[in-house]
Amino acid sequence: MASARSADRYFDTSSAAASSSKQPLLHRHHPHNDSDTDHTDTDDDDDDEDDTLTPPGDNELHNMAGFFASTTGMTRLGMLRAYWLGIVVCIGGFLFGYDSGIIGGVLTMTSFENDFRYGAKEKTTVSSLAVSLQQLGAFVACFAIWPVTHRFGRKWAIAACAFIFCVGAAIETGNTHSRAAFYVGRVIAGLGLGGSSVVVPMFSSEMTPRQIRGQIGSFYQLMYTLGIFTSYWIDWGVAKDYTKNDSRMWQIPVGLQLLWAGLLGLGMFTLKESARWLTAVGRHDEAWESLKWIRADDGPLVQAEMEEIRAGVEMEAHAREGFRITEMIQGDNLRRTLTASAVFTAQQATGATAFAYYGPQYFKLLVGNKGNSDLLLTAIFGAIKVAACSLFVLFVADTVGRRKILTCGALFMAACQISTAAVLKSHPAPANAQVTSSGIATIALIYLFVIAYNFSWGPLPWPYVSELFPTRIREPGIAVGVASQWLFNFVFSLTTPYMITNMGWGTFLLWGVFDICIAAFAWFVLTETQGKSLEEITNVSSTPSGKAFIEDDFEHEGRSGKTPDMQIK
Repeated sequence: MASARSADRYFDTSSAAASSSKQPLLHRHHPHNDSDTDHTDTDDDDDDEDDTLTPPGDNELHNMAGFFASTTGMTRLGMLRAYWLGIVVCIGGFLFGYDSGIIGGVLTMTSFENDFRYGAKEKTTVSSLAVSLQQLGAFVACFAIWPVTHRFGRKWAIAACAFIFCVGAAIETGNTHSRAAFYVGRVIAGLGLGGSSVVVPMFSSEMTPRQIRGQIGSFYQLMYTLGIFTSYWIDWGVAKDYTKNDSRMWQIPVGLQLLWAGLLGLGMFTLKESARWLTAVGRHDEAWESLKWIRADDGPLVQAEMEEIRAGVEMEAHAREGFRITEMIQGDNLRRTLTASAVFTAQQATGATAFAYYGPQYFKLLVGNKGNSDLLLTAIFGAIKVAACSLFVLFVADTVGRRKILTCGALFMAACQISTAAVLKSHPAPANAQVTSSGIATIALIYLFVIAYNFSWGPLPWPYVSELFPTRIREPGIAVGVASQWLFNFVFSLTTPYMITNMGWGTFLLWGVFDICIAAFAWFVLTETQGKSLEEITNVSSTPSGKAFIEDDFEHEGRSGKTPDMQIK
């Protein structure tokens, strides 16, 4: 836990104590005047004593949430508000996952084929377009949403995205018998989905405290897996309970998207705007109120955080006034931009998202098709995703380094995919649709694969990319990163039906080779960001290894008698 003396370096604690409910004034000092900086604070024993934690007794905190709050220096209400914010905004992730999950099952339903009047010859093309056109809309939205969130803020941008998605989902749900209309609805829904996927991690990273930022940032993937889980079981349920020619079989799962999008839009009215965005546009009083609300505290540590935010924003604004898009490819910003793009490209290249969209088709390839066995196996697949991602968020997200998890996860996924390819090549699914021992083995390997994915490349890219960029370029930086996610989501969702049809077992081999390359990328290129504040991460070094941080914290500089380097790296 940071001591009160850490706060002294940012503001005058005596004045703050006298009026703790007021917004702290930004402490400005001239680079050549260090009179306000304590160069002799070397009493480490006192710091250790301040940081000593005593577990709660019977008459103190009565639940683990309270104890966790005490160990992180957060108030219990502040922690609950941070979790609430994460849950609300990450309904966008639930929406993403739900849509990803339902479409593969819907496309296999006879009623959908009858209503939209296409046969077996057109099935691969319809499947490819129905999924990929939404990804195309989402890709466009990644760039369109940036000026919107830059001008109007994170909160209202997310609400607008939810409304746009509702328009598209309503068009999809209507039984128009027109594939063109369905495709238009997919594109419009994609605009809302893509826009929210940019703003949600941005909003989450800017408002959640550093102690639990990785955990709450991973909520996006957790909610994504919950969305997939829900969609798979709904697909299986309607296929079981409705006749094959009943239009409700596909309209119910598609129409339920309106409910989830509505919850996202309405939920935004319960949250405050991003304190960092408010600071960046000069609305300092509102920024202070927003930070006090999310932390449920206005004490010295929160005031210090407010000063750190304002100092960071001011440094960036003064360093390069008049932002130009060319800044994204200058100096270390180019490295950040390329890293963000590569991370999300790698996430798609693992093969997990393609499996989410086309789970039933994959399981038909592995074990054949007997009744609704493909939908049932896909539903179990979704349940395993939820369990694995939940365990990651609760116990791993902020305890192990990002780079190590991403490397090990990719290697384990490669082993599973290559093994699946080998088994499927030597023991293909029988024509009589009987599940064999080799089929069970491939199912187990795919389930292990999805566990590894949800312990690594599933949840971590979202908080990781949102941590890379300074406030000045955070909107376009995350937009470029997430746009890469949607671009390759589009590429793989467009090509996967053809890969399954034409490559068979080779599809799994290809994903395995990609996973090996991804492991090498994670280990040799990525920088560790765990435990750093967003302001500290601004100073990521540009060393060729890409694995170190420039030492640039105020305490170190104060003790060495130097002033902090004010230049944006």
